Amino acid sequence: MVRVVQSCTPKMRMRRHLVKDWMTPDPITIGPDTTLPEANHLMKECNIRRLLVVEDCRLVGIVTLGDIREASPSSATALSFYELNYLIARLTVREIMTRDPITVSPDTSIEAAARLMLEHKFGALPVCDGDRLVGIITETDIFRLLVSEFETRSVYA
Repeated sequence: MVRVVQSCTPKMRMRRHLVKDWMTPDPITIGPDTTLPEANHLMKECNIRRLLVVEDCRLVGIVTLGDIREASPSSATALSFYELNYLIARLTVREIMTRDPITVSPDTSIEAAARLMLEHKFGALPVCDGDRLVGIITETDIFRLLVSEFETRSVYA
């Protein structure tokens, strides 16, 4: 007897994967009153490009390394080095963060999350279970899934 095995298309396989299986759980968070230098230092120290902003145990925003760079003054300013450092040291994440970011749930499909990221040009989405922040799904997490799928496919090819 010959057994016919129907292979899944890449799109079918992506639908089976859920955000909860590929997200980074318990992401690093900061409060909205964190200064830009503190946020920048934390991102460099932890080798990450974005921080989720939490206030009273509720997700209120997201700040990226790009946001911090944009908020930094240009070298064409007339302010002195000391004046610049003073102003930057007082600037908080609250002033530059993206408020009320779009989120996904742990049971969202990877395909739906990737589509949202593509449509909105986001590099990541916070993952919330109800009001509780449980993780973050990033483009790197989705790349890990893709590489895993390619490796699996080449084993069976």
